[in-house]
Amino acid sequence: MSDIKKMYRTIMDDHFPDEMIIKFGNQTLIYRKRTWKIPDDKTGELIEKGLRYGENPGQEAAVYELINGNLILGDCHFIQPGNSLVSSITEEDMIQAGKHPGKTNLTDLDNGLNIIKYLMDRPAASILKHNNPCGAAYGKTLVEAYDRANMADRIAAFGGCLVVNRALDKETAEMVNNNYLEVVAAPEFEEGTIPILSKRKNLRIIRVNKIKELEKYRTLRFVDFKSLIDGGIIVQQSPLNRIKSKYDFLPAKATYQGKEYVIERMPTEKEYDDMLFGWNVEQGITSNSVIYVKDGVTVGIGTGEQDRVGVAEIAVFKAYTKYADALCFKRYGVPYKTFELDVKNGKRDRDKLIEIDEETKKNKGGLIGAAMVSDAFFPFRDGVDVGIKEGILAIVHPGGSERDFESIIACNEANPKVTMVFTGQRAFKH
Repeated sequence: MSDIKKMYRTIMDDHFPDEMIIKFGNQTLIYRKRTWKIPDDKTGELIEKGLRYGENPGQEAAVYELINGNLILGDCHFIQPGNSLVSSITEEDMIQAGKHPGKTNLTDLDNGLNIIKYLMDRPAASILKHNNPCGAAYGKTLVEAYDRANMADRIAAFGGCLVVNRALDKETAEMVNNNYLEVVAAPEFEEGTIPILSKRKNLRIIRVNKIKELEKYRTLRFVDFKSLIDGGIIVQQSPLNRIKSKYDFLPAKATYQGKEYVIERMPTEKEYDDMLFGWNVEQGITSNSVIYVKDGVTVGIGTGEQDRVGVAEIAVFKAYTKYADALCFKRYGVPYKTFELDVKNGKRDRDKLIEIDEETKKNKGGLIGAAMVSDAFFPFRDGVDVGIKEGILAIVHPGGSERDFESIIACNEANPKVTMVFTGQRAFKH
């Protein structure tokens, strides 16, 4: 075990070149490796190094910033130099380096920005772990947005990466300091916040100034590379989200064997707001996924599963689990699992645990009135039936299944009726 801990403390040398050049036919893109002069964890001596290591200790890694080249392929004009975000972070931006940053810290930050770029109209926060959001939320204030995102999955947020879209204030900093995070990123840090955050010596505190103009990145495309185990590469354009407002949603309707099926109840303004929020968060979630959102916060997030009904059920399970934990923590100041163990050992009142369980069951894990969001169509009605059983009132998914009519029937049969819209595009992310 001690050897494993030593591996995680080790800052690797990497042998990647200082410059990388990629040619697309007669067009050339030039990248420069990003390094930082950061005090050594042990000696305090300044060392110049790029990434700590890759996804695991023992994997050399490097991050490169695009510094020259303007790629145009067909009608697609890809992102130009001068728009760098994570790859342009300097020592000055890294207000506190904490432990030397590794690959996963920066990829979590990157995906946090990918989600937040769609949530710029209000104070918003997203906490990520393993390149998926643990919780994402709007708030009237930043501290409310952070608190809601954190309580959406307080357990998973432990050791995560927080990205916010407003200057971090002292009230939010105090709340953040109560938890253990790996990274906190904001466009600015108000006076007095850094001394609060820096009490956590290993926390990476990062300023990303361009969060202020993050909305423009919604339409900027980049080249997405996927390396194969044989050394080959798959190249694709990054996706574009066509849903910009409620008016971009499509009415849910389908034709089957000459008969037309139409959703009978149109969404309310609140449902439109939740569906738009949920679809935007979905852009940063590994597929196959189903998530539930309510009042501008994620309730249950199911990620990366092979079947759609299964992931819908997993998201329900997580909603119940996180709801019970949040109740327990707010009332008794300890996680649900700790309380449960204390009951088993005779240290706490079992009736109080039963109360939490009964309240969670009564409120269906906070799912009553929620919106159900899927990154691809439901091939059968069993997927939407999972959500309807829990009291969801709205569904958003791409549409396009031969059996869309089944899902429409399920919504119209529900009591109360469930509304549904299509996006007309998938949101796969692998």
